[in-house]
Amino acid sequence: MRFQQQYIQRLRQDQINLQNARAYDYSGPNYRYSRGGRYYQTNQYGVDLIKQALNYGYEEGYRAGQADREDRARFSYQNSYAYEDATYGYNNYYIDLGEYRYYFREGFNRGYQDGYYSRFRYGTNANGAFSLLGTILNQIFNVRRY
Repeated sequence: MRFQQQYIQRLRQDQINLQNARAYDYSGPNYRYSRGGRYYQTNQYGVDLIKQALNYGYEEGYRAGQADREDRARFSYQNSYAYEDATYGYNNYYIDLGEYRYYFREGFNRGYQDGYYSRFRYGTNANGAFSLLGTILNQIFNVRRY
């Protein structure tokens, strides 16, 4: 419950920040990636947003897993509000919300495992900045410039 309340506070602050900082890029897509047998195209901002989704998901997952471990709750990342919501950091530009949510949840799953088991198998925490390891990120999101 504590984690859920903190997530909602971060989500609200994130929404305020996004309202105050709108960036637009009208350049065409120059990156391609695949997921589930489909190909997608985006620009550099879309690539950055997907990487952000993965890393934000990892961080939120780590916190949720850590909270569940400390509360002696069973392992269950799918029941976390942050996993269900999966919109933290989304700005409505460059990629579809469904894509953002997919990648947020991929990061969340791995972060939750690391937090629950008190390890850093999939990511790191450098002075409070959580992020997926580059090799893991590239396995999940294999993007190519064209």
